[in-house]
Amino acid sequence: MRVRIFVTPRQGILDPQGRAVETALGNLGFSGVSDLHVGRYIILTLEAPSKAAAEETVRQMCEQLLANPVIEDYRFEVEPG
Repeated sequence: MRVRIFVTPRQGILDPQGRAVETALGNLGFSGVSDLHVGRYIILTLEAPSKAAAEETVRQMCEQLLANPVIEDYRFEVEPG
């Protein structure tokens, strides 16, 4: 199964990388950009007996390694196939 995982900083958490990119865009003349957050996009292929089993495995991966649940949110999409 193909899995897409999106990891982003939680609302209200300081995001220095996002702030730096936001400032750089302003310096390049792109106006109107605000509240920019930089996250991660992870794609993987996972062998699992069912979509539900894949979802549980991905949830555990995110909680244990791929995301820091204290300061980051995550969501994922599992495509059977």
